[in-house]
Amino acid sequence: MERKLFTALTGGEAGALNDSLSKQGFRRSQNVLYRPSCADCAACLSARIRVADFAPSKTQRKVARRNADLEREATSPWATEDQFDLFRRYLDTRHADGGMADMDIFEFAAMIEETPVRSRVVEYTRPGAPDDGRGRTTRARRHLTAVCLTDVLDDGLSMVYSFYEPERAADSLGTYIILDHIEMARAAGLPYVYLGYWVPGSPKMHYKSRFSGLEVYFKGQWQSIGNPESYSAATHPLSVHPIAEQVARINLPDSMPRSVQPARILPK
Repeated sequence: MERKLFTALTGGEAGALNDSLSKQGFRRSQNVLYRPSCADCAACLSARIRVADFAPSKTQRKVARRNADLEREATSPWATEDQFDLFRRYLDTRHADGGMADMDIFEFAAMIEETPVRSRVVEYTRPGAPDDGRGRTTRARRHLTAVCLTDVLDDGLSMVYSFYEPERAADSLGTYIILDHIEMARAAGLPYVYLGYWVPGSPKMHYKSRFSGLEVYFKGQWQSIGNPESYSAATHPLSVHPIAEQVARINLPDSMPRSVQPARILPK
């Protein structure tokens, strides 16, 4: 049964709490921080890239060149109809049976806009037909191709959720978005890019293990991933530590009282 540690992310200390718990394997979903803590399965491992140690592979360099015509724009977390249309095409094609498959435009807007921390929506567009009379494409005529909801942490960029044009699957847009976030973090002087959870043996998440400089949160600390094949649910620390012990090991910001602790939630 799925089980998570979670805590509400509200008030003036929301940013500090997000920074602190992200370093301890937590992820943000709207105004909640959570970390998997399943009793029978512990395959989910938080993953992040050390920007200074990342060097693109030959394949990743090809992905970057293939998407060189993409234009990036980071905006405030505000949902648009174009984003939702792209989001629906992405889900219907790639995750039709997933937990988000039935999300409507209001739920999508909540996912994007309900953030108590510093967040940005990073849009990637491709040129459409020229329309300014000089053979140039204006922003209004560009095609929205990919989107990533990104949190700005004190030590990196956290990719909360990304989606892209499913018809361009051959362009490896998921990989490209990560590559671009590495460059954004490097330019901003931030040492990490947080990728979310990596599940050993999952075909859909295997691409994350191909990035050099990758770390996973394992046995209460970040460590280089090494050989991805060496990880399994049986060796994940959360499969052996009781809930109370997990909570006791969580480090909160110095400005927050110890009484603000993550709790346990069970699915319906």
